[in-house]
Order: sequence, then structure tokens, then C-alpha cells
Amino acid sequence: MTAPTVRLGPLLAERTVFLDRAQPIGSFTLRPADPTADLDVVHGWMNDPPVARFWQLDGPAERTARHLAEQTDLDYTAAFLGLLDGVPMSYWEIYRADLDPLLDGRYPAKRNDAGVHLLIGPAHLRGRGLGAVLLREVAARAFAADPYATRVIAEPDVCNTQSIAAFEHAGFRRLADVELADKTAALMAKPRVPLPGPAAFRGTARPVNVRTHI
Repeated sequence: MTAPTVRLGPLLAERTVFLDRAQPIGSFTLRPADPTADLDVVHGWMNDPPVARFWQLDGPAERTARHLAEQTDLDYTAAFLGLLDGVPMSYWEIYRADLDPLLDGRYPAKRNDAGVHLLIGPAHLRGRGLGAVLLREVAARAFAADPYATRVIAEPDVCNTQSIAAFEHAGFRRLADVELADKTAALMAKPRVPLPGPAAFRGTARPVNVRTHI
């Protein structure tokens, strides 16, 4: 049986997210990043020193533009802006980790491994627990979009302790540290079914073309 097309709809849903059960944060949605219309806002975020330290995309707008254009052209990844109550506040890259050449041979990939990168733009929104809330939400959307994905992968820099903590609070588990081209990364995974122990990361999946939905 042929694997079904990954669906864009679950990724772009608009839902209210909560810091806890009694404290709504706002209405969160994703939309595809526009390399032209969104350049100024993403370029500004990339030049914030705490962001630049780990994303390494600071500098002239042309550098950010090239990166956004690459995300548009590649067939295993796509860039999104996250909006809270209609206001852009985060930048996301959602990708097929098992097809990413930067990860090829660096970790034991499984077919249809999803992957996620997150940047929270406004400084006043960082360090409040919002990252973990949004990571849980976006991971759930990634699973809904691809029924064959058994886990979501992340690889933050080992020095980015704030990011690692956010992933852990979102249900990701640190599996190992791996050497990538530009960093030592904490390889982290969130299983579709949160079972205890190594069994949570077992299973098989079928291939699917990412570009069919992003």
C-alpha cells in the first residue's frame, strides 16, 4: 500500500494554547514563511545576539534571504512563521529528519522521522515556558500531518541549555550527543506514543514525499 500524502491542514490549524490549564496564552497558528514579505521580521530576529549565537544567520538581510529561499527550494523541509493572536512571534523549520543530508549517518534514522527547529523572536516571550507549550503543539500537528511519523527529532546545540530544557518539558528525550558540521548537538526525540523506556523509540514507518504538502 502506498503511503498517504502528508496533509498540510493539521499544521496550519488555529488553536488556543495554554501555559497551564487555567491560563490561555492566545490563538496560535502556523503559516508558510514568505521569503520576501517575511524577510524583515526574520532578519531582525536572526540579528538578536542570543539568537545569532546558535542560528549563525546574523548579518545582512541577503544572508537571511538566501536561507529562506533555500528552505523554499528544498524538498524535505519548509519554513513557517508562528503567529500568536495574528502577530508573528516565532520562526519554524519542519522537515524530514531522515532525509536531511546534514544528519545523514549522524544518528540512527527511521523512515518518516519528522524534525523541528524553533526560534522565538521577541525577547520578552523567551524564558516563560512558551517554547515548551508551542513545541508540544507543533509536534502534535506533525504527527497529525503524517500518520507514518513515529517520532519528532530535534538537535539543539548542547550549549543551548534553555532550548534543551524547553524540548524536555515538551516531552522530548535526550538520546545522545552527536557531532554535526557546525555544532555538537543534543539529539532529542519525542515519540508519537509516550511509552516509558527505549520501547518508545521502536517501530517502522513508510516513506512519504514532504514537498507534496509543504
